[in-house]
Amino acid sequence: MIENQKNNKNISKITLPSELRFDLVSGDWVVIATGRAKRPEMFKEKREKSKVSKKDCPFCHIESQKEPLLIFHNGKKIELKNKISKHWTTLVLPNKFPAFFPAEKIEKTEEGGFFQKISGVGFCELVITKEHEKTLATLPLARVKEVFDAYQERYLALMREKNVNYISIFHNEGPKAGATQSHPHSQIITTPLIDIDLKKAILNSKKYYQKTEKCLYCQLNNWERKIKKRIVFENEDFLVLCPFASKVAFEMIISPKKHFSYFEKIGEKEKWKLAEAFHVALRKLYKGLNKPDYNFYLHTAPCDGEKYPYYHWHWTILPKTSIWAGFELGAHMEISTIEPEKAAEYLRQF
Repeated sequence: MIENQKNNKNISKITLPSELRFDLVSGDWVVIATGRAKRPEMFKEKREKSKVSKKDCPFCHIESQKEPLLIFHNGKKIELKNKISKHWTTLVLPNKFPAFFPAEKIEKTEEGGFFQKISGVGFCELVITKEHEKTLATLPLARVKEVFDAYQERYLALMREKNVNYISIFHNEGPKAGATQSHPHSQIITTPLIDIDLKKAILNSKKYYQKTEKCLYCQLNNWERKIKKRIVFENEDFLVLCPFASKVAFEMIISPKKHFSYFEKIGEKEKWKLAEAFHVALRKLYKGLNKPDYNFYLHTAPCDGEKYPYYHWHWTILPKTSIWAGFELGAHMEISTIEPEKAAEYLRQF
């Protein structure tokens, strides 16, 4: 018995080359597998350029697409016409191959008392920048801001539509991130249901607010600004950081410093600062990881008519630095092979 106690004491002193970190917002655990860790520069890969030429790209021949919903030219919105002018820099179009379809009514059915289904009611739109080979990381800052103008304007229009309770804005860059077209573009999709991850974050934010009368995200941001270990960049209005419980290597969160629940209420000044934060973050990935594929998406309070004063909107950027395998899929715990502190330190160099 005494021998076992000695062994237990020795085990407790061992520093294991791996750790589990708890995400206070989502309620999930993630694995930071430092035993598998690479040096930050080892995440760089040799990447092939797009194999789709401008000649074969549907977004370079915009006349083949549906009528535009919104057109910008160098930061200015221009009048919609039947024929699209060549002088455009950002377009919003209906998706020719939508996952959801507009409808006045949602049909609900059940099967056997176990299974439920509802009709796939919603809108699917594309936000397309004109240049075939320039990503948001390589466009001028003003053009990045123009994309956020498009996001906001379409969000405000879609939230007024019937059966729209949740609006997803996201961007898939590169084939590993699920982009089916190499020409850079974002997507906007609406659904009558709310994203389950967002629901979990809202619930945990509400619980924290009820307990402390404070915003969970604001408290986390205040701590990050105090210790400065995971901050990649900040300006007057926004914070870019690698979160404590990063789900993938080099994950970044872009969050407003002040407490705001609704992205669509962002002002002109804040849009410029958000564009700057995004531009810097994506350029750091572009240079530091050699143009990686990535996803980014918005989490903001839903537009379902409820009030969410305790939620704090933000964007998440997820570089494609690994592929989910059996453990991640089965245990629903992601494995990251670099500590977010080291990831942030590396990205700050660029």
